[in-house]
Amino acid sequence: MEDKKGGLSIISFDFEYYKPSTISEAVQLYQTISNRGQTATYISGGTEFITFARTNKITTDAIIDLKGIPECHLLKVRGDELVIGAAVSLNKITESKVFPLLGEAVKKVADHTSRNKITIGGNLFSQLKYREGLLALLLTDSKVIVVGIEGEEILFLEDVMKNNMELKDGQFLVQILIEKAYLDCPCVSLKKTRLSKIGYPLASVSALKRDNQIRAAISGVCEYPFRSIDIESTLNDDTLSVDDRITKALTQLPSRVVDNFEGSAEYREFVLRNMLEDVIQTLKEENA
Repeated sequence: MEDKKGGLSIISFDFEYYKPSTISEAVQLYQTISNRGQTATYISGGTEFITFARTNKITTDAIIDLKGIPECHLLKVRGDELVIGAAVSLNKITESKVFPLLGEAVKKVADHTSRNKITIGGNLFSQLKYREGLLALLLTDSKVIVVGIEGEEILFLEDVMKNNMELKDGQFLVQILIEKAYLDCPCVSLKKTRLSKIGYPLASVSALKRDNQIRAAISGVCEYPFRSIDIESTLNDDTLSVDDRITKALTQLPSRVVDNFEGSAEYREFVLRNMLEDVIQTLKEENA
């Protein structure tokens, strides 16, 4: 465990830094810091913390860095599940090729150097609205292992998302569990940015086909990533033409379409329409 005062010179406030080597040590640290009347923040990568701390959009008395915990670095198929630790970098997920859909989705997040530092845990619990790593996990009914003062819990990721990706006070993400059967499903990952390949998405879509049904999750279009059962039902409705399916699906978005300097609502809908057409055409002949 490390304990140092001050942190990085680019951050205007002082904080204590800890790097526990076990899950129980991390939990105990959080409790000890809280009992002192101070705030503690868990990090698994730290890139977003540095970014927001520079502009004082986040402050804390102590950082608990999870990168020293072995369970948070696990990336392997174990039995019928793929296990991904919270501190596994986005590049490592892509390069492992163990889950192609997730690997392709996170490959489009930031630049290559940054992806060596950004972790899947950091991406899932980002304060930014995009969280593109979440898309493939929503399609696979993934579960998460979280730990806190009350012990370990295994939760469906979708249920955590309903709480706006917030855990109970003192809890942190240890691992993500994905059913092995999903790893080789036919899939497609699409992203459109305003100017270049790197940047915030106007729209991102991850889709797969299982049991002859398309599943799709979307980011960038609304204020949060989502998977919609209604939209999936529409995309799979063979009684409608492809164009009619997409037109109906666009009326089933769960909230208003984002309209900002990066792209108008009309343009985002246009981009999403083209993406959904690509999804249907790409997965049309695939059987899973």
